[in-house]
This record gives sequence, structure tokens and C-alpha cells, in this order.
Amino acid sequence: MKETIRLLNEEDYPLLEAMDTGKSEDYVKRIFDRLITGPNRLYGLFSDGKLASVGGYSIYAKRYAMLGRLRSDMRFRGKNFATKLMEFVKDEAFKVDEIHWVGANTQEENFPARRVLEKMGFQSYTMLHGAITKDTSALESGGQTWNKIHDMQQKIVWLDEMYLKTKAIFPYECYYPFPASTDLFQKKDLDTWTFYENMDQTRILITKVDQKKHKYLHAIYPWNDINNQKGLWETISKEYQELLKQTEEETYIWMDLTKEEANQLPENHSFELPSPWILFGIEKTQWKKSKNPTNNMISL
Repeated sequence: MKETIRLLNEEDYPLLEAMDTGKSEDYVKRIFDRLITGPNRLYGLFSDGKLASVGGYSIYAKRYAMLGRLRSDMRFRGKNFATKLMEFVKDEAFKVDEIHWVGANTQEENFPARRVLEKMGFQSYTMLHGAITKDTSALESGGQTWNKIHDMQQKIVWLDEMYLKTKAIFPYECYYPFPASTDLFQKKDLDTWTFYENMDQTRILITKVDQKKHKYLHAIYPWNDINNQKGLWETISKEYQELLKQTEEETYIWMDLTKEEANQLPENHSFELPSPWILFGIEKTQWKKSKNPTNNMISL
């Protein structure tokens, strides 16, 4: 049995169509042309010339690569092809000079995927619900909306304090949080994100617009007191209403919540709380050590 792995191109689409993945509707097929261009790469593992598994990565903020789009033909399962492919894809991502961190998301109950990622040397960083809603009234307290921050330096000071100094996880996009670095906070992005500060200048809220299947007002709040900050939800709701005026698409508020934060929501909240996702990842320095174990030996 001959196995090969290579980048896929537009001529490979019929081979993807011919795979028996058990999925009746698959977005990978729908956006195949996008997954092989731009910041995206899609690879295929072939067994005796037949496409057995596909998987790839996407680059974010030049520094980060997220693995995903893993699909396997059920006729080839049990041969460890998916693990072989994703190990290869991880190594290919790290060969890009600018990439310093490679990660992957999997749902909490997906124990097989979690075991594979751990075998690949990935560590778990955080577990988050991608919570969405159209109605924040159950959390509103009648407080005054927060003050918008216009000064760029003030925004940078807050980001440095809350994320860079602590290397906290920053929700860069819906579905894609990363360990914070200066690469995540480019001026062109900060110009489009809205920052708010509470009345006593002890809390910030960041909002930005994201587009996945639907349009989202992505609300980022780096504290676990979401029920106790007057004006927080009024500010989010006001931003959401403004966004609704600008679009005719299906639009939601998205907020990344830990299990603890989700449990703090009032009983009458209207958030949808899908199964949480676990963020796994590995730094390039760790990857290099795993590839050169002799570098870790102590000379006597």
C-alpha cells in the first residue's frame, strides 16, 4: 500500500467529491476554492492513488496557524491516516518562517480528537462556549452605557495590561482565540474595533463585527463578573442595535464564555450555549525541541 501526502489544487475537487465521509452537507466542499488559496492550505493523504483523508490550516495575524477541515473516507478508517496527515500538516505550518504557534479546536466531548492532539504534542489552553443571542434584556440592569475610547494609546495600554503582560487568550475572531501577542493587535484592526470603558475606568469592553455563516457583533470582556457590571449589557445591546440597522443578514451577538461564566448567567437568559470548544496549541520552540530531542540532553 503506497501512501503519499501533497497539497490539493482545484483539479482535485472531483476526488474530494468521491470521498465517503458520511456527511450529507459539507462546507469544505462548498468553499473548497477558498481553502486552497490565500492564507489557507489543504492537503490530501492518498492511499494507492485514492484520496483517503484531507486536512489543512489557515493563517491568522501572520503568526498563528489553525489546523482543521479534517475529513476521512470511511472506507479507509482504522488505518491512522488522519493522525499521519495532521502531523504532516502541523510540520508544514511550522516550516513557514512567520508561524510561531499552531493550534486546533475540538469540542469537549470529542475524546478521540483530544487524544490525537495530545499525542501530537499540543497542550490545552482554554475551554470556551461560543455563546450567541439576539436579546440581552435578562442581563441588563438599567445602567448607563459606557464611554467610548477614541485615543489609540489608551486602547494599547488596556490591551497590554489585560492580554500581553499575562499572555491571556484573546478571541481574535469568532471560533478563533489565540494566546495574545503584539501581532494580534495591529493598528488596522484596532481602528475597526470599538473600545468602551466603564464609569470608574476599571473595566473595558471591546466589540467588533465578524462574518462567518452569519454576521456577529463579537463582544469581548476579559473579566468573569458579567452579571455585576452596570451598563455592560446596555452597551453591548446598543452596539448590536446599531449593527442591525446596517445589515439585512441574520445577525447575532457572540460572546466567548468559560463554563464558570456560562453558569453565572441568569435562568431566563436567551443565550444559546453549544458544547464548549477546547483550544489546543503548541509553540514553535516546543515543536523544534520535539523534532531535535538531542538538543534537550545535558552534556556531562
